[in-house]
Amino acid sequence: MKKSIAVSVIILLMSLISYSAKKYDFEEKEKIQRTLNFQDAIQPRMLVVDNVFGSIEVEGYDGQDVQLTIQKTIKARSQDRIQKAKDEVRLEITEDQNTIDLYVDGPFRCQNKRGQGIKWRDPGYEVHYDFGIKVPSKTDVLLKTVTEGNILVQNVEGEFEVKNVNGRIEMREVAGSGEAHTVNGKVEVLFSQNPQSDCSFRTVNGTVEVSFRENLSADFRLKTFHGDAYSDFPFEYLPSRAAKEGHYKGKYVYKSDRFIGVRISKGGPEIKMDTLNGDILITKRKS
Repeated sequence: MKKSIAVSVIILLMSLISYSAKKYDFEEKEKIQRTLNFQDAIQPRMLVVDNVFGSIEVEGYDGQDVQLTIQKTIKARSQDRIQKAKDEVRLEITEDQNTIDLYVDGPFRCQNKRGQGIKWRDPGYEVHYDFGIKVPSKTDVLLKTVTEGNILVQNVEGEFEVKNVNGRIEMREVAGSGEAHTVNGKVEVLFSQNPQSDCSFRTVNGTVEVSFRENLSADFRLKTFHGDAYSDFPFEYLPSRAAKEGHYKGKYVYKSDRFIGVRISKGGPEIKMDTLNGDILITKRKS
C-alpha cells in the first residue's frame, strides 16, 4: 500500500528530528580543497551537488575554474565509529565533459544508488559536508541537501534546480529559470534579470519571497493555506483553471489545484509560488 505524500513527509521529518537530536562525544574535522575544470568553455556547463548532511554555497565569478572548498566534520560516539565513518562515507567527484558532479555516498543511501531516497538509522556517527564552491558565472546548477544546512546561490546565470528539506534556500543576483523547493525554511530569490521561462518556488513551513526587476511581465500561480499573498506590481486575476477529472471506485472525481492565477503586465512565463504555512511576496527590487 502506497503512503500519501503528506504521510511520507511527516515520517521523514520525524526521522530527521530523532536523528539530529543524538549527541556525540568525538569529533574530527578535515578541510578539502580542489580545483576542477569544465572541458569546454563555450558549451553549457553544469554543477551537480548531491549532499545529505550540511550546507551548500555556490558563487559565480569571472574565472573558468571550479574552486572547491569543503569543511568535512565527523561526529561519533567513539573513536572506532570515527574510523567506521571514514570507511563507509565518501565524497565522489566526477568530471565528465562539461558536468562536474559531487556526490556524498554512504549507507544512508537506499541501495547506495542515486534517486533511491534516504534511509535513516543510527550508525553511531554523522558525517557533515559543508560545500563552498566558486563557479564560472554562466553555469547551470543542480543542488540538493537534506538536513542541518542551508543552500545559498549567488551571482549565477543559468538553469537551476535547488532542493532542501530542513533548511532555507536563498538565491541572490541570479538569472535564469528553474525550481527551488524546501520543506522547513524560507525560499528567498533575488533576480538580476527577470526569468524568461517557467519557474517554481515552494516550501511547507516558511515564506516564499521572490524579487524581480521593474519590467516584470509574467503569469503567476499562487497558493498558501495559512498566510497571505502580496505584490508590489499591479496585477489582474486570471480565470480559474478547470478541475481535473479522475475516477475512483466507479465514480467521477473532480480535483482543483487551488492555485490563484494573476497576470502582471502582459503576462509571460508561468511562475508558481506555493507554501502551506507562510506568506507569498512578489516584490520589486530596489536597485
